[in-house]
Amino acid sequence: MSVLERVRPERGVTPEREPRVTDQLGRRVRAGELVWRYLLLLVVLALAVGPFLWQLSTSLKGPTEDIYGSPPSFLPGRPTLHNYTRVAGTIPVWDYALNSLKVATASVVTNCVGSALAGYALARLRFRGRRVTTLAFVLAMLVPVEGILIAQFTTMRELGLNNTLIGVVLPGAVGAMNVLLMRNAFRALPYEIEEAAYVDGANAWQRFLRVALPSVRGTVAVVAIFAFMGAWDDFLWPLIVLSDPSRFTLTIGLNYLHGTFADDERLVAAGTVIAVAPLIALFACLQRYFFRGVGEGAVKG
Repeated sequence: MSVLERVRPERGVTPEREPRVTDQLGRRVRAGELVWRYLLLLVVLALAVGPFLWQLSTSLKGPTEDIYGSPPSFLPGRPTLHNYTRVAGTIPVWDYALNSLKVATASVVTNCVGSALAGYALARLRFRGRRVTTLAFVLAMLVPVEGILIAQFTTMRELGLNNTLIGVVLPGAVGAMNVLLMRNAFRALPYEIEEAAYVDGANAWQRFLRVALPSVRGTVAVVAIFAFMGAWDDFLWPLIVLSDPSRFTLTIGLNYLHGTFADDERLVAAGTVIAVAPLIALFACLQRYFFRGVGEGAVKG
């Protein structure tokens, strides 16, 4: 048998190809580069998720376990939920959580509705001062929150909304960044879709509710997540505007754990997990719409 016959593959048999790893553009990724990518992802994952996992582990440790030992033990020896019941016995944590839920829910509704209306007007409607209004929203993002706290507090006092949950919600009812997010989402939609609806006799409200808004549900989910996180995690503004302990939000209420039980890190860790759990649940529910927002604006057949 000649050398050519040994090298040449048999007829009808396709040679097996080695598996290849490619990027989004179809280019082959080298093994070394792939290893570095995964190492970088692991480092980012450890920095992002590591502190929360450590707090979760600390909250499940009993009073007999040493949390300051060296080397530290990550897994609790005997997991217990006693620290969570102690948090509920120390402060009215569920009342505080309910107040935070009211504030966060109201913030989500006002931001989604207000940002969608304002974003659609800036993206699709033609009126005088549209560019100036868009520039005003951009400039509003450059103003630090601490610089307008006194003005906000004075306004709430003049309106008689001090020490109320409405006073907590009102300054952040419609965020400038959320308006710009919705504007960019509406601008990405093809004009032909709305032109077809206009030819069929749809007015501006019908085009907004039936054509434009269903196509940007991913961005609405992003706005909802940002609004909920901002209202749920806010500490400085509720601390300034609220004085009645029965109206405190969860972030303010958990501060009492640091003051009274500063040496019991298990209690503080349990309170931290209680505060973070709703955010994780919200993102788990809306992640499908959140990641779908990248491809919005395409025409669906």
